Amino acid sequence: MLWRLALAGAGLVGLGWSGVGRADGPQRWAALYPQDARRELEGADYARYPGAGVLYCRADGIPRKAAAAWLIGSPRLVVLNAHNFRSRHLEPTRDIADCFFQIGGRNYDFAPGTLRLGTVPGAMSLHITDDWALVDLAEPAEGVRPQPVPGSPDLPTGSTPIPITMVSPGGHANYPGQSSLEACTIHRIDPPSEDGIRRVRHDCNNGYGGSGSGLFDAEGRLLALHSASLSMNSRRAFDSEYHYGSALMFEGGLTDAIRARLTADPTVR
Repeated sequence: MLWRLALAGAGLVGLGWSGVGRADGPQRWAALYPQDARRELEGADYARYPGAGVLYCRADGIPRKAAAAWLIGSPRLVVLNAHNFRSRHLEPTRDIADCFFQIGGRNYDFAPGTLRLGTVPGAMSLHITDDWALVDLAEPAEGVRPQPVPGSPDLPTGSTPIPITMVSPGGHANYPGQSSLEACTIHRIDPPSEDGIRRVRHDCNNGYGGSGSGLFDAEGRLLALHSASLSMNSRRAFDSEYHYGSALMFEGGLTDAIRARLTADPTVR
């Protein structure tokens, strides 16, 4: 089931893996579920969910919106999905030098050589639970607050419903706004997989370009990073086996890597 989900890179089921760079495209699809309560992000939302930014990448020299990305823990560190740069077989799909980060109305280049992928050395495939990447900005972002470093979620593995908010600073191709926010639900948390990270299955509407959206709890704490969806654009009820959104929790190797990177960051006090 995991790799059926991750096959979105072939355009079969989903979001993100093949969807980066398509949020600005002319074609729009229907929402995933019958109910669509998304709305545009407002000023108060950016204050409640700081660090929200957008990855842009150039194709034929033209910058295009690619995915959501987050400034976390410092004015330099950006957290986003690994599939923005690698296929599910870990083949390079774009160079970080062709991309930049937009936040607070300004664009920032990335520091060459600082990209770290969530996959372990020698890995042959990219899974949902190692679909994360860290990269430094070439210069600190100004006039914005980073998202606090997420604490490991104190949430049980299993099928207990958890109310959340999906925050999508880059919007979705199947939503008319430039950004979106929606109250939705985590329905299942799977057992730990790669690097002690768990996958969550949720019913948040999303579309191409929405990869990297943040899943927040009722207190505004960042819980998970959206990665892909099974059976995109089918516009039918959530099903925990056949039609759901998939995200990786901020825990295990991901939070360890964030803290290690911040320890070496001179801008963090």
